Amino acid sequence: MSNIADLRKSYERAELDEDASHADPLKQFEQWLNEAIAAQVPEPNAMTLATVASDLRPSTRVVLIKGFDARGIVWYTNYHSRKGQELAGNPFAALQFHWVELERVVRIEGVVEKVSEAESDEYFHSRPLDSRLGAWASPQSEVISGRALLVANAARYGARYLLNPPRPPHWGGYRLQPDNWQFWQGRKSRLHDRLRYSLQNPSDKREALWIRERLAP
Repeated sequence: MSNIADLRKSYERAELDEDASHADPLKQFEQWLNEAIAAQVPEPNAMTLATVASDLRPSTRVVLIKGFDARGIVWYTNYHSRKGQELAGNPFAALQFHWVELERVVRIEGVVEKVSEAESDEYFHSRPLDSRLGAWASPQSEVISGRALLVANAARYGARYLLNPPRPPHWGGYRLQPDNWQFWQGRKSRLHDRLRYSLQNPSDKREALWIRERLAP
């Protein structure tokens, strides 16, 4: 059996220089995401979402980014799930992308809000039929008796709604509005590149400014 402590990798693919990076973190993220997609890394749209419960216990799970713009990062889920309940009590959260093959990590922190019902409706109706029925069939994060319950629920809702299930009222989108970004590029000898963008004057859109700084790895 190999010793896990001996597992090591030398990061030598690329570098992240202040002068070559974008002043706007959203543009830097868009560039890196496009490069991850072009490189055909597995699931470049997968991101870890971290939330904190009322008892201050953190939890993480992997979700899929479904959109991004100047307003923030969007994903969709069940509002009654554990993450939904935790966001209802504490709207601050963190996201992380890890593109292993490119030796890159992006970390994003900020406050979360629900997207509009119109946005949730539009995305829901763009999903495959099985996924739309699955949103009805799964009482996400609840204890269930077995997989047979999910299959039976899917069949029941399929019979009820046929080819046009409506969006469940407990299902929709969230948007994280970033106030802190970090971009990490692996480098040789563990002297990694790490840039942080911090939002100044976030309450005043006209005066909002991103401050870019290098952090020690």
